[in-house]
Amino acid sequence: MTKTIIQTDLAPQAIGTYSQAVKVGQTIYLSGQIPLVPDTMQLIEGDIAAQINQVFKNLQAVAEASGGDLSNFVKLNVFLTDLANFPIVNDIMAQYFQPPYPARAAVGVAALPKGAAVEMDAIMVLDPQEYPL
Repeated sequence: MTKTIIQTDLAPQAIGTYSQAVKVGQTIYLSGQIPLVPDTMQLIEGDIAAQINQVFKNLQAVAEASGGDLSNFVKLNVFLTDLANFPIVNDIMAQYFQPPYPARAAVGVAALPKGAAVEMDAIMVLDPQEYPL
């Protein structure tokens, strides 16, 4: 099995012992992203909508560094410190994704790194016709 580590300066750098993403074959496993601004490594200022948008921008940057984009996502996991924000996730997600949507889970959690209100991770698969090995 060959693993390729994905790294981009357009997304926050890892703040622990993990990679931004790992590619195995045509499958890319994206690590969790919180709403850090890549240039400052600080949480974005603003409400939950600003945090959700920043997370999608971070995931998009890693997806593009992997050779694809958000349309290649097959699974998205959303972690929220307040599940009352779930409708906001749906509204904003519709701005970044077109049907068919990826499979998704939303989980309420007690806390997230750096006091974030949202974190997301994903799995994406590149079409071998469009993105040969």
